[in-house]
Amino acid sequence: MISVARLAVLVGIAGLIPFILGTAGLFLMPANSVSILAWFYIYSAGILAFMGGIYWTIAMQLENRSYPQSPLVTMLLSQLFFVAAGIGLLLQTPQKIPLYIVAFLLLYLVDARWMRSYWPAWYLKMRLVLTTVVLACQLTVAAWFFLLHGA
Repeated sequence: MISVARLAVLVGIAGLIPFILGTAGLFLMPANSVSILAWFYIYSAGILAFMGGIYWTIAMQLENRSYPQSPLVTMLLSQLFFVAAGIGLLLQTPQKIPLYIVAFLLLYLVDARWMRSYWPAWYLKMRLVLTTVVLACQLTVAAWFFLLHGA
């Protein structure tokens, strides 16, 4: 039987594939850049909303436990990332670029700083690696866009 940690790592790595392929696709298939960019940010929004949803699940488990954050705080965090993901889809590319970069950075900082006591140590190590790759992709896409289209 596969351990939860190993399964999470495998799923997390698999979740990086669309970020990496989308980023590479901008350079390898510039004729398709409009659709690749749209797809990249739809996927970014989905992952951001999904990861924010983890806090909702934590909030439902807090009622009978003693944790540093209240259920209200964790539910609000969940909604913050969900709404940011949705708003990002409505923005034009120059505005969505910083939104997703900041949101993914904040998502990790919330996990590492305020939610640390909820996670096993392996989870935060995994999240750091995954977030680093996601942010590298986000920053590379941003650089590609602004070099091509100006600021």
